[in-house]
Amino acid sequence: MTGVSEVALALGSPVRTKSWPNWPTYGAEEARLLRAAVDSGIGSAADGPSKLEFERRWAEFTACRHALGVTNGTVTLEIALRALGIGSGDEVIVPPYTFAATATAVLTVGALPVFADIEPDTYNIDPAAVEASVTERTRAVIAVHVGGAPADLDALTALCGRHGIALIEDAAHAHGAVWSGRPVGGFGAFGSWSFQASKNLSAGEGGALTTDDAQLAEAAWGLHNCGRRKGEPWYQHFELGANHRLTEWAAAVLLAGLDRLPGQIARREACASYLDTELSTVDGLRPLARDPRVDTHAHHLYLFRYDPDGFGGLARDGFVAAMNHHGIPAAAGYPTPLYRQPVFARARFDHRATGWTASNPATGYGELHLPECERACAHTVWLPHSLLLAPPAEMADVVTATHEIQRTATARH
Repeated sequence: MTGVSEVALALGSPVRTKSWPNWPTYGAEEARLLRAAVDSGIGSAADGPSKLEFERRWAEFTACRHALGVTNGTVTLEIALRALGIGSGDEVIVPPYTFAATATAVLTVGALPVFADIEPDTYNIDPAAVEASVTERTRAVIAVHVGGAPADLDALTALCGRHGIALIEDAAHAHGAVWSGRPVGGFGAFGSWSFQASKNLSAGEGGALTTDDAQLAEAAWGLHNCGRRKGEPWYQHFELGANHRLTEWAAAVLLAGLDRLPGQIARREACASYLDTELSTVDGLRPLARDPRVDTHAHHLYLFRYDPDGFGGLARDGFVAAMNHHGIPAAAGYPTPLYRQPVFARARFDHRATGWTASNPATGYGELHLPECERACAHTVWLPHSLLLAPPAEMADVVTATHEIQRTATARH
């Protein structure tokens, strides 16, 4: 295959020199709401006015009865698992094509992640692979809405119902995504959200849980607030919780961003639709499929499959480097399946007792082979959601860059 540096020598002038939209966005509304947070005294120690207002509006936006603001998206998963009573000896089925937190949260509560392969056309967890992974120890499934495309929530909710296990939606990529007329985040026991700096709704850091279950909402509130219970004395602690409360500062920023989110979703949808149409005609490129039940795709990422044969044998990393040369901020994404990351591949776990120790038998993650995930790691290209906030006409630069790279790469063979 052609090396990265060899191709770069022949690429010529960049297709695009104009910058793409900045992310995160911010403006006068953030300043006004932050000023209001200061004037309110930064809120109480547990539930300030900005936090409460954001929780109310986020519950409304996701069509859920309850929303809880917390410090980050990793913590939301840990709280969800603890609220469900999941711990040592339990198994939680997770996808391998995702950020590490989806699976490390399971380890943090003392349970065992069980990796199930992904669908080849959407990269979401494959319900058939989930079904094959269920054991008597299985307590939950965490389904990630990869790139902002909802997983198959019909199949997953039915599967979890049959087996009496919980569904947790990892919706860190999926702000505003809609499946069969209903926003994601309320199909399972919990929806887990991240507001980290790269996310489609951002406060730099932050997270939220959504649920329709009042008892689970109450349990999560206590776990995020040092084990307290509403209505009880401040220095009474009933569960092993911690301080994971969303700050007034973050809530104020999120309120401002939430006002802009619907318009940003519409822009991303329009730009992604253009790319779907145009890139699907380029030999060697295949945009991911969109399930017809997806009413709204959040497009945290625009993903497509890359085949070197369509580009004269140019390796995927060479293609990514060439896209960057042409002013297109492409990336290769997750470099390896989670089960091959050292934290999993070298780990030892004992179901019966205290968790991870060097003396326990090896889990065998390093010997796993989930072919669809491995193909995705080797052949996928990501474009960031901020690129999709440019005017739709500017998506032509992305398409032109792929044609230029293809012309340059194939001319050398």
